[in-house]
Amino acid sequence: MSLNTQNLQPIINFIWTVADDVLINKFLENQYQDVILPMTVLRRLDLALEPTKEKVLKTHEEFKSKIDNLYGLLTSEQHGTGLAFYNTSQFTMKKLLADPKNIDTNFLDYLNGFSENVQDIITKFKFRNQLETFETTGITFSLIEKFCNPKVELSPDKISPMAMGYMFEDLIRRFNEKTNAAAGRHFTPREIIELMTHLVYLPVKDKIQKGTFLVYDPCAGSGAMLTQSKSFATNPEGEIKSSATFHLYGQENTGEMYAVCKSDMLLKGEDPDKIKFGSTLSEYGFDPDLKFNFMLTNPPYGTTWKQDIDNLNVGSGKKVSIIDKRFNLPIKNFKGELEETCLTSRSSDGQLMFMLHMLSKMKDPKDGGSRIASVQNGSALFTGDAGSGESGIRQYILENDLLECIIQLPNDIFYNTGIATYIWVLSNVKEEKRRGKVQLINASSDLYFKKMHKPIGDKSNELTPEHIESIQKLYFEFKENEYSKIFSNEEFGYYQVIIHQPEKDTTGKIVTDSKGNPKSDNALKDYENVPMTENIDEYFKREVLPFVPDAWYDDKKMKVGFEIPFNKHFYQHRSLRSMEEIAADILKLEQETDGLLHEIIE
Repeated sequence: MSLNTQNLQPIINFIWTVADDVLINKFLENQYQDVILPMTVLRRLDLALEPTKEKVLKTHEEFKSKIDNLYGLLTSEQHGTGLAFYNTSQFTMKKLLADPKNIDTNFLDYLNGFSENVQDIITKFKFRNQLETFETTGITFSLIEKFCNPKVELSPDKISPMAMGYMFEDLIRRFNEKTNAAAGRHFTPREIIELMTHLVYLPVKDKIQKGTFLVYDPCAGSGAMLTQSKSFATNPEGEIKSSATFHLYGQENTGEMYAVCKSDMLLKGEDPDKIKFGSTLSEYGFDPDLKFNFMLTNPPYGTTWKQDIDNLNVGSGKKVSIIDKRFNLPIKNFKGELEETCLTSRSSDGQLMFMLHMLSKMKDPKDGGSRIASVQNGSALFTGDAGSGESGIRQYILENDLLECIIQLPNDIFYNTGIATYIWVLSNVKEEKRRGKVQLINASSDLYFKKMHKPIGDKSNELTPEHIESIQKLYFEFKENEYSKIFSNEEFGYYQVIIHQPEKDTTGKIVTDSKGNPKSDNALKDYENVPMTENIDEYFKREVLPFVPDAWYDDKKMKVGFEIPFNKHFYQHRSLRSMEEIAADILKLEQETDGLLHEIIE
């Protein structure tokens, strides 16, 4: 399951040099990846097809005039590749090098020879757009020669899909850093995926030994979560050793990452048609009634979903109203009555919308239910006041007892951000001890990570297998300690109550209405969040009236709110330093400065 990324660095470094050796002054820096990534994929596919090349050409020649659709024959073990794709061109990448004068024409013939599923990959990369520049600048031969170098070991027999995913993501991260582009949203460190797969599969390992299970990632990226999770469940030497069938489904809206994901699904023997292109929120690529047993994802956070809002044909004005049953759900009002509510997050951050999407794809508990692991940033815990879409989404999750656990990861654990991140674990088939409860685990302590010898992007911390074991032990033990807290679902809910104070005239006399009741002073109006586990009257008497004796609240205009104040529950007070310690440090700094000034003057 583990991946030695250091062994991959020489290959990545060599591919990286192609840009400086071949593409420099021919392409802009921000265009390098438009050439390097598809060429890497094509060479990988090329190597996979090499052993069966002659067999495929013979079958194609024999049957092309007899049968309209040759896909079945050309992908069969007996007559074709034994893979889900093929190439009927007489050329391989190495053979292209034998005819330098005609290499541009022959390269186009080679690309056109691929099966339709690979044509889709080439199209999503927009690779044919580069061919004219290849020809006019005369770099086609040099480029192909580079990728045929033995140093570029890309054969599926030698480089696994998991390793390939890491290589692609490292390359993209480098391209983004070189051009100051937005950091990659697809890059989930392999040890985080490993932890997520453990939390999703291990609790039900006895129930997945046989049968068929559907695994889904709505923000698939390179597909690493899908392939790595299946590998964990089915590894004959692993913890589960399942002999069940796992079908992998994913959707990705970035062309290049979709192409990378689909290409490795082809090589892995997975069904490439189960990887869809487009935005999951507004262009869901599967049957709306399709449900999944397991879902793992790292959705984009802090990223706008405005285009999805427009595509979903929402109502006008400030209030977003989406006609989509995924986002219209019943939650309780302050009276305890269920109300159908359009639950949408603010347009600048769609991460919780992906959460709602996944919840809509859960199997019925009668059919075994579903388990979900999703990475979120801190805003998913608390952003949004009572009555907001974000609060409503948390309310729906907690009122329906879907949340098992939230784990805070160490900072600086991702390649593209140093902020706090969290793994949410959800299920609609909770074991009895977890029903009605939520576990919070603080794995941000240095007990649960180690510093890397050399940072990669923003990633300077990593989890070892021992750290993963320690974190999942906290989860499975389900006990309270310094790093694990357990709460009832209701403890995260509150009623937002409007606190009124009387309006007074210039003489200080309270102004009343026609019924003799004091009028509320808008300038003094305030709000109080009353925990759902408390009686509102008692709370008001204890927390408000001692300080504002003439205040009152309106019990007919309250809002329900839900938030998960993670840091509050793990806050550790640190005593302020003594005056003596501070004075000693200041004196030491002054002495060092004096010495420096003395050296400068001399």
